[in-house]
Amino acid sequence: MDSLIFDCDGVLVDSEAIAEATLLELLGEWLPDLAARAELKAALGMTTANILRHLEARSAYRLPTDAAARVDDAIEARLAEELCPVDGVAAAIAALELPLAVVSNSRRQRVLASLATTGLDVRLGDIPIITAEQVTHPKPDPAVYRLAAQRLGCAPGDCLVVEDSVSGVTAAHGAGMAVVGFTGASHVAAGQAQRLREAGAWRILSHMTGLEAVVRQWRDTRRPTVGS
Repeated sequence: MDSLIFDCDGVLVDSEAIAEATLLELLGEWLPDLAARAELKAALGMTTANILRHLEARSAYRLPTDAAARVDDAIEARLAEELCPVDGVAAAIAALELPLAVVSNSRRQRVLASLATTGLDVRLGDIPIITAEQVTHPKPDPAVYRLAAQRLGCAPGDCLVVEDSVSGVTAAHGAGMAVVGFTGASHVAAGQAQRLREAGAWRILSHMTGLEAVVRQWRDTRRPTVGS
């Protein structure tokens, strides 16, 4: 059974730039000796707690004991005010006639709030949502994608994943899934398409209005040829 798995942050909702700006503001207060923006690039794809541990190890300052919770709460408050869905995603979802799942490195509370704020919870309906709390090694890790496939009742090879991050593409590809690299969110930097290809992306999608055609192409490649 063919299925489609979306990364949430950066693919369904345009949250990455908001989350990064919020995190940088707090890091400027807590770890003032750190070139936080540059250091953050090495920590992309980690959970909030792991990002903070990674950055604290490079600073002479110590973080508040509740830093991870304060960061997540601050990000969620700002997302509630500024969050928007990625352009065209609602129409793209409506055009698809196959089982869907969502994965995210964010905590489940944030994912559910993000989908509700943008109205995508109604569009998506009752689908599997796999978040950082549900796997031993949080995303990006092949385990999160395999768990999504399991919840959909299909094999990893029957899943197409839409991901915007190099780490996510690498992990989904490592799980044995075909991956479409998405570059349509506001946080995506120049050259991201090439980086996603190098990580194993099968196709690159820059606008969600092209999703249906990409899915159709993927399904066509999986059909046996006549006489085989």
